[in-house]
Amino acid sequence: MSGTATAWIDDPFADAVRTGRGPLWLRSDDGHRIPLDIERWCAPAAGGDHSLLLRCFDLSAPVVDLGCGPGRLVAALLALGVPALGVDVTPAAVSRTLGLGGAALCRSVFDRLPAEGRWGAALLADGNLGIGGNPQALLRRAAELVAPDGLLLVEVEPQEVDERVTVRVEGPDGRLGPPFAWARLGAGATVRRARGAGLVESERWTSHGRRFLALRRCAAPAR
Repeated sequence: MSGTATAWIDDPFADAVRTGRGPLWLRSDDGHRIPLDIERWCAPAAGGDHSLLLRCFDLSAPVVDLGCGPGRLVAALLALGVPALGVDVTPAAVSRTLGLGGAALCRSVFDRLPAEGRWGAALLADGNLGIGGNPQALLRRAAELVAPDGLLLVEVEPQEVDERVTVRVEGPDGRLGPPFAWARLGAGATVRRARGAGLVESERWTSHGRRFLALRRCAAPAR
């Protein structure tokens, strides 16, 4: 995970988080660019975010936001009275979250975290299912964090896709960060990976053009 962490510390993503402005992309080895919606991430929670926030509010339990970025979801949850913690490897993102009044730790999701196995919900929003380029390992880690009756709320790609790629963050001036592994999964591929991580689908929904899944822990990983 160290290579992935390094990629986000001092690169165009960190610069964009500090300024709240893009444009910003993930550039793959073949030159294909995936836009990153940095302005939305740095703005207050809106649109499809509210569908996530509502489900967290209904749980009445603490929430951990994995890859919290600039902290809009953490801040919105706290404003609703829901205890929340953000986790991100980018110091600039953690600083921005703290500046919004949120709580955040500068760590990898694979590092030791507080209250493991006791969180009411864990969030993987804004493409964060791609963290580490190994979705099943990430889902398995998330399953370790939530309580037995907790939820993992995951944003997936709107289209059915299942790919693992090497990418770099590209800024508006063409500057590139270091390469790291990433993944993009649609709903079907995510559900398949989730079974191997000890998770089952409990809900699927679309809001403002974004697609989400709710996953619950099952008794044992599927074989």
